[in-house]
Amino acid sequence: MLIYWVTRTMFCYSNSDIQKMEKVFRLNLINCIGGFKSANLIGTQNASGQTNLAVFSSVTHIGSNPPLLGMITRPTDEVPRHTYQNIKDSGYYTINHIHSAITDKAHATSAKFDASISEFDACKLTPEYIDDFPAPFVQESRVKIGMRFKEEYHIKANGTIHVIGEIMAIYLPDGSVAEDGWINLNALDTATISGLNAYHKAEQIQRYAYARPQQPIQIIE
Repeated sequence: MLIYWVTRTMFCYSNSDIQKMEKVFRLNLINCIGGFKSANLIGTQNASGQTNLAVFSSVTHIGSNPPLLGMITRPTDEVPRHTYQNIKDSGYYTINHIHSAITDKAHATSAKFDASISEFDACKLTPEYIDDFPAPFVQESRVKIGMRFKEEYHIKANGTIHVIGEIMAIYLPDGSVAEDGWINLNALDTATISGLNAYHKAEQIQRYAYARPQQPIQIIE
């Protein structure tokens, strides 16, 4: 049941309002409403060695044992999805954190380039091959993850595909991992995305210890 209400400080868009919205307005609104999202570049290459690079804001944690990450790719029947096709063909891809110094180049990869054009070249980013991993990393990135495709789920509600991959390798600067495994992403300047095209610097508020019932929250310095 949808409840439509208005107060002095808040306004509600009902589901029917959302359905009637102008396309670009709706895209911006719904892409913002979920909050800040991860900002990553997905690196792939096809069987001919043609590289591809694309910005994604949908990378999410799935589980730590085994170490799995997921991401959403748009329907493949609308336009060619080079990243998705390369992942399915090769079985490997990389996830590379975006930081503030490369947000412009990272965003440029969202343009619809022809499959014959490498976004690495077009957007002036550098493909990097590490330890014979079969997909290119982004040299300029400070956090780089080598992924192997595991499975996918087709979402019937809108035709998108949830791609699940297993972490095969993690590369990041020395000293960026705490004794308990926590990564100081703030110090690494990892960016976040809101909506379709706004990039942000993250600012840490506080870090807390594992919460337990009826115990005071402990701050980790």
